[in-house]
Amino acid sequence: MDAEVFEAAVRDHAVALYGAGDAERLVRGLQALADQAWMSTTPRGLDHADVWLIAYADHVRDAGDPPAERTPLQVMAALLEEELADVVSGVHLLPFYPWTSDDGFAVIDHLAVDPGVGSWADLSAIGATHRLMVDGVVNHVSASHPWVAAWLADGRDGWILEPDAEMDTSAVVRPRTAPLLTAFEDAAGRTRQAWTTFGPDQVDLDYGNPDLLLAMTEILLTYVRHGASVIRLDAVGFLWKASGTTCIHLPQTHEIVRLWRTVMDHLAPGTMLITETNVPHDENVSYFGVGSDEAHLVYQFPLAPLVLAAYVWGNAQDLSRWAAALADPPVGCTYFNFLASHDGIGLRPAEGLLSATQIRGLCNLARSTSGGVSYRTDVDGSEDPYELNTTYVDALLAVADDGLGVARVIGAHAILLALQGVPGIWLGSLFGQSGDPSLVEQTGRLRSINRARLSLESLRAALEDSRTVEQGVFEGISRLVRLRRAHPALAPDSPQHILPTPGWLVGIVRGRAGHRVFVIVSVSNRDRSVIPSDLVGRSTWRDALAAQDGRDIEAGDVVVLPPYGVMWLEEIGS
Repeated sequence: MDAEVFEAAVRDHAVALYGAGDAERLVRGLQALADQAWMSTTPRGLDHADVWLIAYADHVRDAGDPPAERTPLQVMAALLEEELADVVSGVHLLPFYPWTSDDGFAVIDHLAVDPGVGSWADLSAIGATHRLMVDGVVNHVSASHPWVAAWLADGRDGWILEPDAEMDTSAVVRPRTAPLLTAFEDAAGRTRQAWTTFGPDQVDLDYGNPDLLLAMTEILLTYVRHGASVIRLDAVGFLWKASGTTCIHLPQTHEIVRLWRTVMDHLAPGTMLITETNVPHDENVSYFGVGSDEAHLVYQFPLAPLVLAAYVWGNAQDLSRWAAALADPPVGCTYFNFLASHDGIGLRPAEGLLSATQIRGLCNLARSTSGGVSYRTDVDGSEDPYELNTTYVDALLAVADDGLGVARVIGAHAILLALQGVPGIWLGSLFGQSGDPSLVEQTGRLRSINRARLSLESLRAALEDSRTVEQGVFEGISRLVRLRRAHPALAPDSPQHILPTPGWLVGIVRGRAGHRVFVIVSVSNRDRSVIPSDLVGRSTWRDALAAQDGRDIEAGDVVVLPPYGVMWLEEIGS
């Protein structure tokens, strides 16, 4: 868009948020940003080759005492160029900024790279070779952030959210059980209350102030300048608060996302926004907007609990029913599919999809893995399960003590890789990593179970040993990823059909007739027979996972899937 169109668009957003008077401050500030150069190239569009890693910037380190020869970001770059060269095309690097808690999400300085993980140059080097997603931690800052210090020192109002005494918070939706407000003492010795959605060290920002919105917009653009092509809007649903409301997904929050989309489309074309909203599906997909004005991608949060439940009960009907009912995303948008991340396995997105009995069963499974369950406070004051705190690998291994845990992990990722959207794979899952209960003891936070760091040398040693879970999981998932990345039928916008199948089977067909991929995954613990042509018609298929001398599968052929088996069928005739 040209300068006049951009100015008109941002003015519309600003007026909707602040009214005509205060809007001009924001418009002038955004015009000043528009005079700067933010990026030099437009990233390519999404396709079947897009498979993204999810990892901490320091997830893998060189062995030995610091200072090591390479920074963790340089080690990550080496891992991406060597072990993962043909496995992932992009990487979501979790917060690499200076921080005080929550492994990076209590940010002290949004515009600095923690020296313990590397430098902006290290980050830009990764962005030059891979699609790079970085976190815009937009809802809150660390209690040690300079903005909080300024608020307490000189009463700098309008940056930290300090609700007045009349504000009605009775309907506020909470993701935690900690108090909503946290008391701070200012320089004059007075007690002041800050809004703290996620806990006392994560202080919410006041987006009622256009200067704050301008500052955060410049921060997001700075990430683009340093190589980011995808901006993850962390906890974005909570940005705007209003008395008497739920304070989540308010119209003003969507307006802010629309403004950021306008800014990116004009100043950094091709840069994508992804919204992180761990909520039920209908609320989640509302951030697509009309398809061209809000997020390019939204997280597919229900997938993780539904896949896990399918393996726990040996029945994928809930999963298949949900997937079959999904509407195609708007043109130009897609889902970000994932099973695991730095957080636990969210249970809110499973509301209405899994029964209370199933939720209790998943909670018990998480506890059996030396993990646990985190809770949230409901509107009525009760506490409900919010997420399972365990690794996805440990949870699937714990389904049964049968030696088939690796097969379950591989099968779960076959589902992930086959579904419509862009798949993201947690580094810990890709390398078969177990949880570390000692980290929970150290931090006092259940989420730490899934946040252990690795040394590159120990990781490589595990991958070279065919007896390890790590080697079995990595080889199995990597093989599936290579198949996905080789076939255009798995492009994010390629058609998808979820087959009506027996409960023990997941059947996913992607692509158009004559050029399809048909992925069959068993969630059963015993051998099962299936006739592919009964499910998908009289085509001829080749199983890309079979040995090279495997025969083609014709109409009427019966195939036997072993316990938790996977078939990856590619259409070769009809």
